[in-house]
Amino acid sequence: MHDQDWLAERFEANRSHLRGIAFRMLGSLTEADDAVQEAWIRLSRTDTSDVDNLRAWLTTVVGRVCLNMLRSRKTRREASLETHLPDPILSPEAGIDPEQEALLGDSVGLALLVVLDSLTPAERVAFVLHDVFAVPFDEIAPIVARTPTAARQLASRARRRVQGAPVPDVDLDGQWAVVDAFLAAARAGDFERLLAVLDPEVVLRSDGGVARPGLVSLLRGAQVVAEQAMTFRRFHETSTRILVNGIPGGIAWAPDGSPFAVLALTVKGGRIVAIDVLADPDRLGQLDLSVVSG
Repeated sequence: MHDQDWLAERFEANRSHLRGIAFRMLGSLTEADDAVQEAWIRLSRTDTSDVDNLRAWLTTVVGRVCLNMLRSRKTRREASLETHLPDPILSPEAGIDPEQEALLGDSVGLALLVVLDSLTPAERVAFVLHDVFAVPFDEIAPIVARTPTAARQLASRARRRVQGAPVPDVDLDGQWAVVDAFLAAARAGDFERLLAVLDPEVVLRSDGGVARPGLVSLLRGAQVVAEQAMTFRRFHETSTRILVNGIPGGIAWAPDGSPFAVLALTVKGGRIVAIDVLADPDRLGQLDLSVVSG
């Protein structure tokens, strides 16, 4: 019993770290929690007397669990990866709390998670473990069943893809100024002002899930995105400002007070380069809305 109590205490001390790894690998809060729970089950059933570094051991276990989950997901997911959005992490406009900070790290915006979703399971695991959590390739190799050299190549391929993901401007106030200008233009139906704040290559990704197939779309280019924004003026009129994965966004509310959609806008170079909209009612119903009020 004493050993189990000690293990439980050590595990809890590493829970935030493990959850952060799992979320980056899976892009799903529910699945991340499942992966962490599976790691605890394996720990509780394992003789760890020869384990010198429990944190590293747990990191390896979570990596293996997530790899299996990613491989299983690839065989069952029907939705297009181009329009599927990972789980958003909602925070009040004032800022994120320490627990969310552990999940998000420097930057895990929705646009970046979408790129991570496009990687193969082995590429994603190798990249996250090495580039985000500094796990050596000789420790990653047995997780992905490759040599250290092959694991390095996996991470390198992933890195090239990830480098194409938009990185938000550092100045949060500046980001909000651009987002507010976009919302004001949308409410006013001012097409030219919308174009002024959109990057010419802006991407709008909308995930309405199975329940709202009409809201599943991928649009590219300022002209077509501005046209789409004009058709959703009601969305912008009923939104509450929040942070979504640490960047400016909002929640649009339905007349009954339920969330209609979560919107995240990535601002780079003073213009909006990505707009991600989660409008799947099933997934919206699972969000923790305690940080905001409609």
